Amino acid sequence: MASIKDVAAEAGVSVATVSRVLNDHPSVSADARARVLSAVGALGYRPNAVARSLRTDQTHTLGLVISDVMNPYFTELARSVEEEARALGYSVIIGNADERPDLQDHHVRNLLDRRIDGLLVSPTDGGSPLMLDAARAGTPMVFVDRWIPGVDVPVVRADGRTAVRDLVAHLHGLGHRRLAIIAGPAATTTGRERVEAFREALGAYGLELPDAYIGQGDFQAESGRRVTEKFLDLAEPPEVVFAADNLMALGALDAVRARGVRVPEDIALAAFDDIPWFVHTDPPVTAIAQPTGELGRAAVRALVARIEGRPGESVTLPARLVVRRSCGEPYPASPEPDPAQAPAVQHPAKNRSHT
Repeated sequence: MASIKDVAAEAGVSVATVSRVLNDHPSVSADARARVLSAVGALGYRPNAVARSLRTDQTHTLGLVISDVMNPYFTELARSVEEEARALGYSVIIGNADERPDLQDHHVRNLLDRRIDGLLVSPTDGGSPLMLDAARAGTPMVFVDRWIPGVDVPVVRADGRTAVRDLVAHLHGLGHRRLAIIAGPAATTTGRERVEAFREALGAYGLELPDAYIGQGDFQAESGRRVTEKFLDLAEPPEVVFAADNLMALGALDAVRARGVRVPEDIALAAFDDIPWFVHTDPPVTAIAQPTGELGRAAVRALVARIEGRPGESVTLPARLVVRRSCGEPYPASPEPDPAQAPAVQHPAKNRSHT
């Protein structure tokens, strides 16, 4: 591999002149610049990115710490982040926190040590002193999907509350009255927000959310299975189980099938975070879809703005309800809504008797 000295020898100039050309310094003559660029092309020289970063104090690298790489939502988010970053001239180093605060901070610390230009994080909890210190030190940072209250950095997320209200209105219109939720971790903003939104939406119809109908999950499939089994063991099981993320919904499906319980005839199921698999389950799962790709792209744009000294703004995008057949919807269900359009959700009444 050619070195900068080889380029200098080929062009008949000093190493310092080659360096100035590569860094677009205006003090180089047109003739010397042309000879250096010709030598670079002839030798196939590629500047050392690490050495260049030491001179420019930039690595053109972003760090991304996601909560769980096994969750299809975060996999899609990471892909959109990488694509947008590449389009803007940046590389991305990804760390998987696996929903563990200690592993999250491990990745954040390593990324900062690598002198990344900026950091994207979907926090596993709200109590990381490391990220608070990094933000206070001026590290360009953006929270995506989740955030840490009190840390003054832009947040890019979806509006889950409105979508949850749409879901409850849909379920109420179908005749359901006993609704339960598999909640995400209370230490996360999304875990708390989805339970609060669910409770508020039920209250609008005069319905309560008893403690027995709140199951504590951890955004993992096993917790969805465990909580659903507890719901099924109640003297009066819920008519609907709403899983606050897709993996817990898959765990809930495992639990009802293991018991020989039918969806939606015996119990209905809905989920937050739509995934492609939900179309292929039997029945297809009614779910709240987040604009995952746009969230990732918007987060990168906000972070690059901060890196470049421009204000990076918080962004809140709409989530949408995707109606399928897991809650007792009429068969066949309405066609899938156009992702670019807000769905027109209908609420056909259902003949049910309730105690």
